[in-house]
Amino acid sequence: MSTYTEDNRKVTTRRLIEMKQRGEKISMLTAYDYSMASILDQAGLDVILVGDSASNVMVGNITTLPMTIDQMIYHGRSVMNGAKRALVIVDMPFGTVSGNPLKSLEYAIRMMKETGADALKIEGGEEVIPDIKKIIDAGIPVMGHLGLMPQSINKYGTYNVRAKDNAEADKLIKDALLLQEVGCFGMVLEKIPAELTKTVSSQLTIPTIGIGAGPYADGQVLVVHDMLGINKNFSPKFLRRYADLHTVMTEAVQGYIKDVKSTDFPNDNESY
Repeated sequence: MSTYTEDNRKVTTRRLIEMKQRGEKISMLTAYDYSMASILDQAGLDVILVGDSASNVMVGNITTLPMTIDQMIYHGRSVMNGAKRALVIVDMPFGTVSGNPLKSLEYAIRMMKETGADALKIEGGEEVIPDIKKIIDAGIPVMGHLGLMPQSINKYGTYNVRAKDNAEADKLIKDALLLQEVGCFGMVLEKIPAELTKTVSSQLTIPTIGIGAGPYADGQVLVVHDMLGINKNFSPKFLRRYADLHTVMTEAVQGYIKDVKSTDFPNDNESY
């Protein structure tokens, strides 16, 4: 199967930094299962994120908080079975990085060993720097996540844009520099003003991946169910739908029901 890119080498954390250096944008989407990961990988996607957004789109939870480490491992392993070229990053779920570096490292090692993933993603800045340092020092690549952090939604009480005021923006810049200093290979910037993304991206040597953060990040990420139009109940300003699979799938299922009810399926050619 042909892909968007002619470069079929395995994507690594180092290659993402090289892409930033030469001004090549990084493409990233979420996936949670083997079949979807295979499609995204064969299409030429650079990075697959096994997001704790599985809590929303795969389970139907309101927030990402209920996801357990066992569930993330299951989804991570499933995606790794389907991804051959793309860099695969798995989210550390809520409660696994919370100010106890040795415990955080224990969880991170388990995630890497049982998923086979290429890297982990961790939400938070200065408050979890000791945890992230401990994990990176153990040889585990980490992508940071700043701005709107879904695991902190109960603290925010809203999904509104973050870092619009100077104090929060200054803290985000400080946290981004700390994450780079401690060894993160990149970071997600979620739902922050575009100009702040531009400022952060220009100050970092590691790539930024935006979601609802404007065009100035070094790459972009969307939840695949949103991008493909499978989920029609979520329509934020930043979302561009590239398909309407909800309609396509609904019509296909209705066609199947009709054919079964009318005994048109299976016909003689579909029988043994």
